[in-house]
Amino acid sequence: MYDPVQLRTFLTVAQTLSFTQAAGRLGVRQSTVSQHVRRLEEATGRPLFVRDTHSVELTEDGEALLGFARTILEAHERAAAFFAGTRLRGRLRFGASEDFVLTRLPEILEGFRHEHPEVDLELSVELSGTLHERLDAGRLDLVLAKRRGPGDERGRLVWRDRMVWIGAEGLRVDPERPVPLIVFPPPGITRARALEVLEREGRAWRIACTSGSLSGLIAAARAGLGVMAHTRGLIPPGLVRVGGLPELGPVEFALLRGARPSAAAEALAAAVLSGADRLSRTG
Repeated sequence: MYDPVQLRTFLTVAQTLSFTQAAGRLGVRQSTVSQHVRRLEEATGRPLFVRDTHSVELTEDGEALLGFARTILEAHERAAAFFAGTRLRGRLRFGASEDFVLTRLPEILEGFRHEHPEVDLELSVELSGTLHERLDAGRLDLVLAKRRGPGDERGRLVWRDRMVWIGAEGLRVDPERPVPLIVFPPPGITRARALEVLEREGRAWRIACTSGSLSGLIAAARAGLGVMAHTRGLIPPGLVRVGGLPELGPVEFALLRGARPSAAAEALAAAVLSGADRLSRTG
């Protein structure tokens, strides 16, 4: 009933919220993406996206289809791998941004380990800026991290969102006093964005807490020590958006391969891309 090609297109649009970006990732025309989505909507009998000239959003039925689509594609890929008779081996050094510590990325990695038990997967969790540096130095094979900013088109887009200010519920930022910041240390990309935005707007700021651990930052934020810049779709439990501060703008997460990507790196990249909708869910 549901064509895997159309389901893969649907997941890609859901992850990028852009028909144009989905076409670029899949290497097809935008009209092909639209056709796949239309045929899938005809098959389900339900609208899957609400779209206009400025935005694309999932409908409730589109949200429901995410899980089904992922399950169908995973079963399809398992069957293909089984009958292909190929077994991946070797060491794979994978780096993931601190942003994904509280998401369901472990489920994706667990599935990969189950499918490829002879691959020695080494996971490094670091700041995005550090991961970029380690990849460029040849110390990692595959990285899932924030892009450095506007104009950075390296890697394959996995997920696009916006950055927002978050803090403890009830926290109010006094416009007459420096903004108390909870930040990663350099070379944190989120840190750089927060400081750049505040300085551009002429807002005074002070560092209330610095930690290389996301758990440390969350603890400080829950204690009401200040505000932190964070991805909108990854807001940890116990924290809420804080208003009255300058807009932080969009953020993009991408998969970046090393200079000599292995078959194992390509397989893990495919697993992350097919399960990217789980990266925006905590718990």
